[in-house]
Amino acid sequence: MRVIAGSAKGRKLKSPTTDETRPILDRVKTALFDTLMGEIVDTRFLDLFAGVGGIGIEALSRGAASATFIELSPESYRLLRENLAITRLADKAETIRGDAFAFLKAAVAQGRIYDIVYVAPPQYHGMAARAVSLLDTEPLTTPGGLVIAQVHPRERADFADLSLHRLRLADERRYGATLLLYYEHSDVDAVDSEEASESSDGGEQIPSERAQENDNE
Repeated sequence: MRVIAGSAKGRKLKSPTTDETRPILDRVKTALFDTLMGEIVDTRFLDLFAGVGGIGIEALSRGAASATFIELSPESYRLLRENLAITRLADKAETIRGDAFAFLKAAVAQGRIYDIVYVAPPQYHGMAARAVSLLDTEPLTTPGGLVIAQVHPRERADFADLSLHRLRLADERRYGATLLLYYEHSDVDAVDSEEASESSDGGEQIPSERAQENDNE
């Protein structure tokens, strides 16, 4: 695992020797940041379930203003901090060892705001859908912000029954055994006003789409 682009390009990152985390493949990470091109610079990035930090470190390397990393595992947390030192990006990073869901609840009370939130929990426990639901009801983003969930394609069904008010699925892309779901924080007041107006004049609402054609590999 390595940093793909930016100030730390080419730096090799340490990986865990156990299977408790699932580092993203370099080709998927490249595709992810290609879709975010132009949106990373000067952003506030939250790497939830950070593992050894591969995604948040890539964001910092590409110009994010800051990144917060949340990781519970002692071993992964240690490697995360070592990887920040290796890439010389520790001065832009905040690292928190703790439960991601506990952090989400505390972060709302603390008034934390991020531009991009990346959610990549352990697979097959419904944790990604639960996190997205919490980020919808108690958002850490503002309108225009992004929440990106990394899951196995078999976990896609977990999101089908979510009743989301602020977050709207804007794009989804599959790369082999990895599925990325892009949720955009919409302006709820503006959307409600528009829908009320269209309902009164009999017009048909055409949903806006951020999505491009899925890249299936």
